[in-house]
Amino acid sequence: MRVSDLIFLDSAGSSIPPAPVVDEVIGHLKRETEIGGYRAAAERRDDLEAGYGVLAEFFGCHPSEVAFTDSATRSWLAAFDAVPLEAGDRILVTEAEYGGNAIPVLRRAAETGAIVEVVPSDIHGQVDLDALHLDNRVKLISLVHVPTNGGLVNPVNEVTAAAHEVGALVLLDACQSTGQLDLRGLEYDMLACTGRKWLRGPRGTGALVVRDEVRERLHPRLVDLHSGEWTGPLEYRLRDDARVFELWECSIADRLGLIAAARYALDMGLDVIEAEVADRAKRLREGLRAIPGITVRDLGVRQSGIVTFTSDRVPALELKDRLWDLGVAVTVSQAGSTRIDMTRRGLDEVVRASPHYFVTPEEIGQALERISRIAR
Repeated sequence: MRVSDLIFLDSAGSSIPPAPVVDEVIGHLKRETEIGGYRAAAERRDDLEAGYGVLAEFFGCHPSEVAFTDSATRSWLAAFDAVPLEAGDRILVTEAEYGGNAIPVLRRAAETGAIVEVVPSDIHGQVDLDALHLDNRVKLISLVHVPTNGGLVNPVNEVTAAAHEVGALVLLDACQSTGQLDLRGLEYDMLACTGRKWLRGPRGTGALVVRDEVRERLHPRLVDLHSGEWTGPLEYRLRDDARVFELWECSIADRLGLIAAARYALDMGLDVIEAEVADRAKRLREGLRAIPGITVRDLGVRQSGIVTFTSDRVPALELKDRLWDLGVAVTVSQAGSTRIDMTRRGLDEVVRASPHYFVTPEEIGQALERISRIAR
């Protein structure tokens, strides 16, 4: 099919980067072929340094709190593994926990003797604030902002306020909210995100925000000559900002692309993006509810740009493939990615559609017509 004919509803997977992002990445790679990677990076030193300010503006934090990484997973693991844990410490996760986070949580709990507890959801499917049951043994709350398998938005500030009353840290997984929701004004201690989804950056990029006031409580595990300094034969000193979580090696081209993506979003307006995405998702949900045999599976009081649904007649994977043949890009979220929530709801898989602001209302209508055609 021609790219111009594709209705792209998969920005929660890996979105389509805008031209300035593509130009940055390709332009820098070409420059590397001319003068080599070191000198090409040196030419962009000021732009790379300015990138910390761009991301700080995007997240509403200080540049000293920003670290660049190569993925949301790397960001999340760097922060999680830096939290000191001992036997008897409590780690709280929600029913929306992502599988890529759950496995290291369970691994580390087994190694340290910490206790993993699942906070139940309320009647709307979001974290039940009344069920937190916090005490001073709670060292960390792992909070997914927007689940990968549904449209709800968890109440971040309320969870963080409760956590701070007992001195617990909050690690916010913003993988599915960064780029579609305005994150400025959120309260958390650490935030992990990717560049390739709603932010429309290159694959292989991510960011980590670590608040200045909690950094000394953390002990980064993966460090090198970028995150620290070898001051004597048997002595070293680590950086005193969030860059302590970075490593020296990275793709300069991709990092420049991520900076361009954040600048592009800021220029467009984060509030404008959030409103446009919400409009597209609302149109899609309303249309899906009108199709016989289709069930919308989204939960939450506040909902995001992720729209999930199932068909009574067509399995999710088949529906995804048939939609692709008709020029509509969606994906499938399976139980293994959000095991707790999917098990609770008795779901094995759901079709996930995620329309960004560049999807027109007319394209939403066309996608609904094609879904209806398959589901009949």
